[in-house]
Amino acid sequence: MVTLIESRATSPRHPEKAHRADNEIKRKPDWIRVKAPGSPIYQETRKIVRDNSLVTVCEEAGCPNIGECWSKKHATMMIMGEICTRACAFCNVRTGLPGPLDPNEPDNVANAVEKLGLQHVVITSVDRDDLSDGGAQHFADVILAIRARNPNTTIEILTPDFLRKDGALEVVVAAKPDVFNHNLETVPSKYLKVRPGARYFHSIRLLQKVKELDPGMFTKSGIMVGLGEERNEVLQLMDDLRSAEVDFITIGQYLQPTRKHHPVMDFVTPEQFKSYATVARAKGFLMVSASPLTRSSHHAGEDFEQLRAARKAKLGI
Repeated sequence: MVTLIESRATSPRHPEKAHRADNEIKRKPDWIRVKAPGSPIYQETRKIVRDNSLVTVCEEAGCPNIGECWSKKHATMMIMGEICTRACAFCNVRTGLPGPLDPNEPDNVANAVEKLGLQHVVITSVDRDDLSDGGAQHFADVILAIRARNPNTTIEILTPDFLRKDGALEVVVAAKPDVFNHNLETVPSKYLKVRPGARYFHSIRLLQKVKELDPGMFTKSGIMVGLGEERNEVLQLMDDLRSAEVDFITIGQYLQPTRKHHPVMDFVTPEQFKSYATVARAKGFLMVSASPLTRSSHHAGEDFEQLRAARKAKLGI
């Protein structure tokens, strides 16, 4: 999950990050600025989310695209609560001990999908290392509930890594989402500081195993740039994803949520993003989205249609 809001208070929301040194928040360049949300359809979307007691990554991660997406009634649902068991240095989601799963959540999500009239929905979650299956069955229950209420809606999931949760991945894949997304977030050399609870090659293996379990399922992964990575590291990461047969890569600019989070080391220019996209396409990805404001769920519905078309073209159908 990419985190972006700069104005939220630090200590109450992130007690686990209070020990970290203050990092000056750099002024964003003009190409990253977006309009504040507030259209009537945005407000309608917000009401549907509230009425169904849903959490969205749009709000929790402070996505800069929330005004655009919610004005089109596109919202990314974040299941299993709003408290994460990990404390990644980039993430604006609160860390702590989560509460029990809400048994009504699958139906609530399915109801919201119906009311929003979504043709394509993205479901993500916090990390739930406290659960024996990492929340895999809950993911499956949400997928099945959406299918029952909205049979024509395509479903994209953005999952945790299910680290040390044997059998969890199989449960989620068996529920047949249309797109399985798991973000690497950054290059392996940055994991110790940026994503300390995760393991880079475990995440690569997770994505590879999805294809082994269901070769027809689309797979997707995303990273943030601007965390101090080298260009060659990003190109190697692309190769690692292609070795796992990942279909779709997203690359977006990291933005620092608060002074307690990892600093932005560099604002990558739009021209550099275009260069990354060119290389990624040459490496064989069916779909590439690379720009300063690219996020995993941004334009997900349109991207899914292009992804299907790209596969058909590749197969000569």
